[in-house]
Amino acid sequence: MVRGAGFELISFAIPGDLNAPTGGYVYARRIMAEWTRQSVPHRVVPLPGAFPAPDAKALRDTAALLEKAPYPLLIDGLAYGAFPAALAAGADASVLLHHPLCDETGLDATQAAQAFETERVALVHARHIIVTSPLTARELTARFGVEADRITVAEPGLDRAELSPLAGDPPHLLAVGSVTRRKGYGFLVEALAGCADLAWTCTIFGALERGGDEVDRIIGMIARAGLTGRIALGGPVSPERLSDVYAAADAFVASSLHEGYGMAVAEAMAHGLPIVASSAGALPETAPIARLVPPGETLALRDALRDVLGDVALRRRMGAESHAFARTRPGWDETARLVAEAVR
Repeated sequence: MVRGAGFELISFAIPGDLNAPTGGYVYARRIMAEWTRQSVPHRVVPLPGAFPAPDAKALRDTAALLEKAPYPLLIDGLAYGAFPAALAAGADASVLLHHPLCDETGLDATQAAQAFETERVALVHARHIIVTSPLTARELTARFGVEADRITVAEPGLDRAELSPLAGDPPHLLAVGSVTRRKGYGFLVEALAGCADLAWTCTIFGALERGGDEVDRIIGMIARAGLTGRIALGGPVSPERLSDVYAAADAFVASSLHEGYGMAVAEAMAHGLPIVASSAGALPETAPIARLVPPGETLALRDALRDVLGDVALRRRMGAESHAFARTRPGWDETARLVAEAVR
């Protein structure tokens, strides 16, 4: 790794497609945009897209790329959590970790245990660890044995937005996030099947290629429930369109089985949408004003959605609470400063 004169230039190593619409990549793009505005020198070190399941070639290529990167180095946790001990030790880097890789839904017990041990050993060698929620900080200390003084919490920033009109007739329900098992969309479809007697439509916006056969499974569930035409998979949405997507919605649902923060939920609050969310991971801290239900419990989710979809006055009251709470959250400028200070 190149040291010395390049100290002021932060090298940010990120696997895969930086332009992908998922929360982790959005976070990376936003802090680097702020670094540009704040005159913080930085460069992207593109890592192989095989992470978080790298083969031997991906690991060799990664080692070569990191060896040439100027110091200080920040590595995205999607890659670092899968580093063997020798690669992590040689990197001498800080880590940006959104949530532990072993918490991804769909891993069997053996895979989860292996992912936990790989990440635990890698984190021993991290110079510093930046996380996006207090929950993840607590988990790293309690589960992974990471010392608290090696952790900085830098929650995602939040842009201010106008209050959505909530004028849909019928109301339009929105979910945002890649179609993967962790997002719990199967439970959402089952819950909405129990609301079929009410008037509503629902769109799930998010990447369709990240969850293996999950898209086909969800499409099949929608068809069997007789909800084709009422629940749509909208695919990924560009940052330029996202604000309009929130503004056109009347309520937001997050049925996730785990969230390290929940950026889409925070954005929905900024637009004044009423929130129905699972109590998974960091969501109770991200959205304490939401109607929270236990993750994976279809009947509880159904009942919460029936209440919100069937009562326009409740939607408007909950939306006003969301909007007011969102205005207390930090902006991206503050998040970017925290990350830069932690890396340096």
